[in-house]
Amino acid sequence: MSEIDPNIERVAVIGGGAWGTALAQVLAADGRETLLWALEDDVVTAINRVHENPVYLKGLKLSPAIRATANFSDLAGVDAWVVVTPAQHMRAVLSRAPCPNMPLILCSKGIEDRSGRLLHEVAREVCTTSPVAVLSGPTFAHEVAAGLPTAVTLACEDAELGARLRDRIARPTFRTYLSDDVVGAEIGGAVKNVLAIACGVVDGRGLGQNARAALIARGFAEMTRFGLALGAKRETLAGLSGLGDLVLTCSSTSSRNFSLGRAIGEGRDAAALMADRRTVAEGAFTAPVLHRVAEAKGIDMPIVAAVNALLSGNAGIESVLDGLLSRPPRDETL
Repeated sequence: MSEIDPNIERVAVIGGGAWGTALAQVLAADGRETLLWALEDDVVTAINRVHENPVYLKGLKLSPAIRATANFSDLAGVDAWVVVTPAQHMRAVLSRAPCPNMPLILCSKGIEDRSGRLLHEVAREVCTTSPVAVLSGPTFAHEVAAGLPTAVTLACEDAELGARLRDRIARPTFRTYLSDDVVGAEIGGAVKNVLAIACGVVDGRGLGQNARAALIARGFAEMTRFGLALGAKRETLAGLSGLGDLVLTCSSTSSRNFSLGRAIGEGRDAAALMADRRTVAEGAFTAPVLHRVAEAKGIDMPIVAAVNALLSGNAGIESVLDGLLSRPPRDETL
């Protein structure tokens, strides 16, 4: 049983991007004040003055119950933090913040490059007294913020705490399913971003729907191999935070990762595309560390290796495609 205060009422969202803003909108849907910490002063000012985030979620009216701040000191007295920083900046942000003895709900998707650690491991290193949960699933921020039906996984090893967090987060249009598999929920969210870049390349290259469907299926096999090797549960990987998120992200230009891959497939330079994006395509940062960890553990992930080669400039599209298509036949279950 958790020793955390059972009354989870006031929640702070750490990160004022599109996803953080959308989650703040969910948490404030019943009129309860929700704090939103953002790095950018223009985002803070716009949310407080006109109830909009014109930088990351333009054109959507936000609940007046959302109050934005750039000061961590304003977050004192809340009951939980929802952490929605870019994956590679989460350690730095939590290190700056006065780590609370309260739950951290991690909503970023990735693997830390410098350490090769999953984000819940990073959070536990920095905030040693805070229990950690993971929220993941097939979600586009603009749809969540608009109140369209969505289902997600909330993974927490402490079942009682997980139920309390779920009850605070869940809404009729934001169905929240509990799991105790924190590792599985994180791996699904990290790996699918890399695979979405691959699907975007296929689309941009005009290789057809058959090829994209095959890539999703074989990509899911890679996700499963990687997840099981790290201790994830197969059913988690086949659920909302794994297969569900994979299908969504690999099928729409609303996905930043898919859009990045599509532009590369159309012949644009990968380095220039990544340098010119204010919003983060997390898969571009996850690909090299995912490839590195997979190689170190002897996990076969040819699609991930291909994406990493493309993004690093070590191979062109034609050579990557030739390499994938010339792989020897194998049993589908391997």
